[in-house]
Amino acid sequence: MQNRKAFTMVELIFVIVIIGILSAVAIPKLAATRDDAVITVGVNTLASVRNAIATERQKRILRGDFTGITNLDNDGDNTRIFTSFNTDNRDNNNSILEYPVKQGTNAGEWQVSGTTYTFYFTGGSCAFTLANNRLSGNCPQMGL
Repeated sequence: MQNRKAFTMVELIFVIVIIGILSAVAIPKLAATRDDAVITVGVNTLASVRNAIATERQKRILRGDFTGITNLDNDGDNTRIFTSFNTDNRDNNNSILEYPVKQGTNAGEWQVSGTTYTFYFTGGSCAFTLANNRLSGNCPQMGL
């Protein structure tokens, strides 16, 4: 008999079964990790927007302007707090946010309706309202 250097069919099937079991366990974990990452991005964006509002409010007070912030895109005096959901904010010198915010209703996107800003994630959404120079809302899914 010749000395063969190859895998038997049983060994190959065994390896395929092991890979199948590992992937059956890993894929749901990766999906859950992605959902957690989307919510984390939403929380971080919300914190950035809240900081931008506070910064803009302080700038106005220092200038002697005590008018309230009524929306996050353009507040009547061309001060852009949240330049636009559709553009890359890094291109705008007046922008406070360093990254673009996606608009839409898919997971990880925001939608604007008047002074209500809604963040969508897998399985739900959370709405935040701009009032009294604050962006407030209750969202247990985001830990808020």
